[in-house]
Amino acid sequence: MKAMILAAGRGERMRPLTDNTPKPLIEVAGKPLIAHHLERLVHAGFREVVINTSYLAEQIHSVLGDGSGFGIHIEYSDEGDQALETGGGVLKALPLLGKGQFLVINGDVWCDYPWHRLRQIKTTSAHVLLVDNPAHHRTGDFTLAGLRLAPHSANALTYAGVGVYHPNFFKGCQAGAFSLAPMLRAAAQAGSVTAEHYRGAWCDVGTVERLAQLRAQLS
Repeated sequence: MKAMILAAGRGERMRPLTDNTPKPLIEVAGKPLIAHHLERLVHAGFREVVINTSYLAEQIHSVLGDGSGFGIHIEYSDEGDQALETGGGVLKALPLLGKGQFLVINGDVWCDYPWHRLRQIKTTSAHVLLVDNPAHHRTGDFTLAGLRLAPHSANALTYAGVGVYHPNFFKGCQAGAFSLAPMLRAAAQAGSVTAEHYRGAWCDVGTVERLAQLRAQLS
């Protein structure tokens, strides 16, 4: 099973930190944020990872190289000057991800979920993680109905930016920039995606303030 880390975003909300450094290389607890992902993936038994890049891509390539320094093999899906968003980025990378299911992790989240559990998931569509709603997103995204992702309701939870996807999930998609969010909302309406509620540590490192909070938490 391969993994993909979404790392192509500009990081506008984290400026000026991201003016000269891509968001995945911002340091947290003494190492780049993306390094935490790579180390945890290796610990969970992953040996191949795809990373999509766009903004300041050459810095990510230079720091991570082919992944041998982490004990993992990295392939890059370069998107040029125009990032393809979450859905478009995965679609472009499908030839590198193979015919089976794969793990997708947003590069700007920090999470202590034991990734090896997701290697045991079997899906022909998708399986996603939901977390408790953080202070900056009190209304959540989706409801968990048993083991299924369901549309937003009063007791909605937040999509963690982590999921296991099968290439089937992207059938009919057209190349270009698009988000996973509307695809997941349609799947929730159809009841075609499974989900689970993770109650462990999770942080969306999307702003300078939340980065400072995570650094303080891990220091």
